[in-house]
Parts: sequence; structure tokens; C-alpha cells
Amino acid sequence: MIKIVSFKICPFVQRVTALLEAKQLAYQVEYISLKDKPQWFLDISPNGQVPLLITEEGIALFESEAIVEYINEVSRPLEDKLTPEQKALDRAWSYMAAKHYLVQCSAMRSADEDTLCERMTKLSKPFAKVEAELAKRESASGHLFKGEQLSNVDIAWLPLLHRAQIIQQHTGFDLFANKPNVKAWQTALFETGLFGASVAEDFEEAFTGFYLSDQTYLGQGAKCCETRSNSNDELACC
Repeated sequence: MIKIVSFKICPFVQRVTALLEAKQLAYQVEYISLKDKPQWFLDISPNGQVPLLITEEGIALFESEAIVEYINEVSRPLEDKLTPEQKALDRAWSYMAAKHYLVQCSAMRSADEDTLCERMTKLSKPFAKVEAELAKRESASGHLFKGEQLSNVDIAWLPLLHRAQIIQQHTGFDLFANKPNVKAWQTALFETGLFGASVAEDFEEAFTGFYLSDQTYLGQGAKCCETRSNSNDELACC
């Protein structure tokens, strides 16, 4: 059985485990502390980062993009008969998500109102683009990125959408207040069960303990959680 080496609240790991869950592939997870990385992990991880996938043959694969590509190569694809152009578009939309994982993490850890607003404005830009893309598909049945069919794009955006949902539940801060298509997409992904299936049982506790602690602006119960759209459709605190 393949093994995933993980840090419990890492979004890059969740992208990998969500894909494994979507494909119903068996795997086991070993959690490590990023503050005290074990030597065995450093010996096999060239970048010293998670996720790490250890194949059944004992080969350690690193970098989430490479791991996702490997999983897709050795298993049945989520979608059949995609054209080269569609595969390229899917990779591009997926990359847009992954390069904003740390932007979202940084925003959630903001210590004050000004920092939160600045970082959330940056984070709102990719969601504005995906909102516009989803609006083009309104006539399609289903609210996943491609309608009813789960795709690699859904998997890539899932960590962002999951974390936004938890933040809203605990603080009332709604990143997608003016983005109905993204909200519908978030709900559709939640209903697949992949949010919960792709993380540890105590994920929400670990997540809120870090991102909603008394060291963060959101965790302090601050009320600057309302948003408005300015002329550039960017997020700003009221």
C-alpha cells in the first residue's frame, strides 16, 4: 500500500489525499511535525516538505504537482477521453488554485485588520476569475467545475474551498459573499464527502487551533469580516 507522509493541516497534502479518495485508492498516512522533522523523512525528501508519497516499491516521490501527476498516470482517470487542449486547460486551472494555497494560509494567519484586508484582496482575485468561468457554465447540470463530473480542477480547488467553509462556520467571514457560482461549487464539493474524507478526524480542531487562535485577527473575534466589492471587484474590509 502506498503511504502519504503528511502534516495534518497542509493544503498540498489534502489535494493529494482528496484525489486518492476520489479514485478510491487505498493508502495510509503518517503524520509528522514540521517543527521537528524526523531524520528518516529528511533522508528521503529532497525538499524537506510534505506531501511525500512512498510507492509500494519504496520509492519516495515529492512535490504535490508531481505526486498528482503520478497518481493520475497509474490509475484510471477521473474523466475519460479528454483532448490535449482540455488537459492543458485543466492543468492551468489547477495550477491557479495550488499557487494560492499559501496565500490563503497567510491571510488566515493575519494578526490585524489591515494585513487581513491586504491579503484577502490578493486572494480574492483568483476567485473572481473562477466565478466568471463558472458563470459561463450556468446552463450545465450540476455545480462542480464541469457540471456533474468530478475533475482534477475540483480536486485542486478543494483545499481552498474547504478552508473557506470552516472559516465562515467559525467566524462568519465569507470570502464568497458576492460569488454565487463559487458558493454553489463549494456546496457541491462538500456534498461529495471529500472535504471530510481527505483529512484526519481531528483536522478541524487542529486547523482552528492554528488559524483561529488568539494570535490571529479572525481568531480574536474581530468584526471586520464583512466585505464589499470595489470597482476592480477586489475584496476590501468595510
